[in-house]
Formats: sequence, structure tokens, C-alpha cells
Amino acid sequence: MENLSHRKVQKAYRGLGTNITLSAFGSATTTDLDDSFLLLQQFEDKLTVNRSQSELMSVNNSAGIKPVSVSDSTYHLAKLAILTSQQGFGFNALIGPLVKLWKIGFSGAHVPTDTEIKAKLQLIDPTQVELNDQDFSIFLKKPGMQLDLGAIAKGYIADRIQDLWQAKGISNGIINLGGNLLLKGNAPHHVDRKWRIGIQDPFAKRGAAILSVKTGPCSAVTSGIYERLLKTSTGTYHHILDSLTGYPHENNLASVTVFSKESVMAEIETTRLFFKDDPTATYEPLTDIFGVIFVTKDKKIITHGLQSQDLTLLDDSFELSIN
Repeated sequence: MENLSHRKVQKAYRGLGTNITLSAFGSATTTDLDDSFLLLQQFEDKLTVNRSQSELMSVNNSAGIKPVSVSDSTYHLAKLAILTSQQGFGFNALIGPLVKLWKIGFSGAHVPTDTEIKAKLQLIDPTQVELNDQDFSIFLKKPGMQLDLGAIAKGYIADRIQDLWQAKGISNGIINLGGNLLLKGNAPHHVDRKWRIGIQDPFAKRGAAILSVKTGPCSAVTSGIYERLLKTSTGTYHHILDSLTGYPHENNLASVTVFSKESVMAEIETTRLFFKDDPTATYEPLTDIFGVIFVTKDKKIITHGLQSQDLTLLDDSFELSIN
């Protein structure tokens, strides 16, 4: 007789500019997965800035002209992103004009001039946004400003898919939005009921892991400088731009992985920790953060909040430090 808890249904999709895989255990069906992807598409339709029309594009097209009312879900996500951006720790949902100037990871990528960068820095100030909680409106005060929620949209959507699964009675599964992982419930196919997550080698092709992590239900989000690069005769530039300088933020970190209750908070925390620069400093996590893994350019792996018995080093060329 089949062990229903071990029964797995899985399906791959393409959305949010990446490859998506949804896997659920138990009595879940492919229709459940299709419903989940439909939900993702509905959010993408509202939040994308890579099409001519969306709720966010309406906001951006009205920059310096008028406020634009959006749906409540878009408004509350935008408000979270804007208020977080105003804290000034590196996360900036208004950085779009600077990103589009560099185009790192896209056709036409180049190193801009200092003059071009200084001009864009005038358009990425998150304090120059008006939020109206009464009519869910957003107003970008200066023409040319752009609101881009790409830095947290995957996490937000993963959380909403988990809500849908909860409503459908799906207890265990994996929501993989292009490397942004949300692990719901326990892993029924492992005796210890823990999921296995591989930490990507920043210096190798995708899929090469340097560390295996055993974990319970959580979201795992990684931010790394290896994801998009611009290589020129003057140097190599990654895509994590600093709102203060207009250039890629330079430090000794290759990647930061955060384990959290909510995926959207993991998205924010990876950025905060990347800009803190020092992985050995005393770690004071945001709410519901379970653990952190830093990988440095000189091949050190530094962990916080994780247990040694749950960590297995897979590449001896890296040095593991557990805090």
C-alpha cells in the first residue's frame, strides 16, 4: 500500500524571469500546482516593471505628475519596501534608474560615467515618495523616479503561495522560485523529517554546493555577487549597487543566505547583512530569522544561529566557522 505522505507531485514553470518548480507531498494534485502558478502570474501582472503595463508601471509613468492608486496587496508590499528603504541600510526599492543605467546582467551592460551616475543618484531617494493609506496611492515626487519591487517580490509571492497551500490543506512541499526556497511543513521523505538545502559555490556553476544544511520548515534566500556580472577591461562589476556611491558595493562577501519564517523578510535581511560588510560581527537578527550563512571571497563559510550537527561541509577548499 502506498505511503500517501511520501507521494509527490511536481511541476516546472517559467515566471518572474526565472525557472520555477513547485513540489507538494500527500494528496496534492497538478491542478493545485497550476492554481499556485496562476496566483503567481496574477501578482507578476501587477508588480512587474519589465512590461509596458502593470500597476507599478502606472506609478512609475506618473512620477512627478500625480499619485496613483493601486490594489491593496501592491500597496502594502510597496509600503513595506519603501519604509524599509528609508532605513538606509542598503535596501532601496527606488534604485531602478541606477540599475537600468548599468544594465548588469542584461544586453547593453556598461560602466557609466561619474556624471551619469550622479544624475541617477538624484532619482533614487526613498524619502521622495508619498504614501496614502486611505486610497492606497503612491506618488513618486520627481519625474524619472522608478519603484521596483523585484528585490522582495519573489519572497512575497512565495509567502502567498504558502497561504494558498495552507487553505488547500497541503501540509508539506517546496516552493522554488528561481533559488528562492520556501519549505512548507516537514520533509516526509527523510527519516529525521528535515529538509536538505545546498549552499551554492559562488565560484562554480549553478548546482555546485559547498555546504549541506538540514532544516525544518523555513524560507531560504540567497543574495550573491555571482548571479549577474559585468566584466570589462577595467574590472569585474556585480549587480548589487550602493545607493550612496552609485557603484557596486564592495566588500569581502560573495553571498549571504538567510533562513527565516517569512520569505519576504529573508529577502530584506540578505541585503541588510550584505551591506553590514562584517560576517564575524555579533549578529542581531530581525524578527523570525532562524539562521544565516556568509560565504566570503577568500573561501570562508561563517554561520550564525545554525547547529553544527545540521551542517555538512562538501568542499574542503572552504573553511567552516560555526557561531
